[in-house]
Amino acid sequence: MMSAVAQPFVAEVELARLHPEEQSAAAAFLAAYPPGAGSPLAVVIAAFNEEPTVAEVVAEVPKEAAGLASEVIVVVDGARDATATQALSAGALVCDVPVNRGQGAALRLGYWLARARGAEVIATLDADGQYEPLELGRVIEPIVSGRADFVTGSRRLGAELTTAAIRHAGVILFGALISVLIRQRITDPACGVRAMRADLTAAVTLEQPQYQASELMISAALAGFRVAEVPTTMRDRGAHATKTKKGGNFGYGLRFARAAITTWNRDRTRFRRRSQT
Repeated sequence: MMSAVAQPFVAEVELARLHPEEQSAAAAFLAAYPPGAGSPLAVVIAAFNEEPTVAEVVAEVPKEAAGLASEVIVVVDGARDATATQALSAGALVCDVPVNRGQGAALRLGYWLARARGAEVIATLDADGQYEPLELGRVIEPIVSGRADFVTGSRRLGAELTTAAIRHAGVILFGALISVLIRQRITDPACGVRAMRADLTAAVTLEQPQYQASELMISAALAGFRVAEVPTTMRDRGAHATKTKKGGNFGYGLRFARAAITTWNRDRTRFRRRSQT
């Protein structure tokens, strides 16, 4: 297991390292929710125009999962509706960024905020209600028990209640691609519910503005972190969410594959050299 040396959190220094468009929102967040005062489990949700669903998702997150008290951090990514208000009303800690920069950028900021709050484990959920928050305990347990460092849910090992045949085929195809790249069988590389040690999010390189699921998994595996999958449920989008924001299936597939291959090319040599030193 890899470990990171904990450093004291100095708000002024750390804020200066953030993207300029995030700094004022992050400063306001830390003023409302002080550093070091958080729960051991932070559930991070990136939300862009999710007014109809975000409150229900936040409310469904259990107060405790796998023995860890939880808090929910919602990063509102330049929403033009009442996403922030709805998340606040449901009890979330909200960071309202005025500019839309993409889900990957919002999650990256959420990881930073969770670490600032002192989280030991970070989990993620999508804001559109397609995943079961009550399954978070199942995803977190391998980390708490010391059997894994990064755990992703899998609709193929669990249940997929959607009818999108093309997307189902894409999950199989890209699962095979990721399996080849990291030399470990992965059945679902794009599940929105996942969990990881908090220090992992600082140890890997995260640059993708949108398609971060593959970047996070590949970078973690190549860095030597232990990756695992557990069965989870994917609900039918029609009953729980608004129209997808990911665009057409073909374009989404190309962008997902590009993010995966770019990450593999970037990290495979760097981590190999690090392990030899």
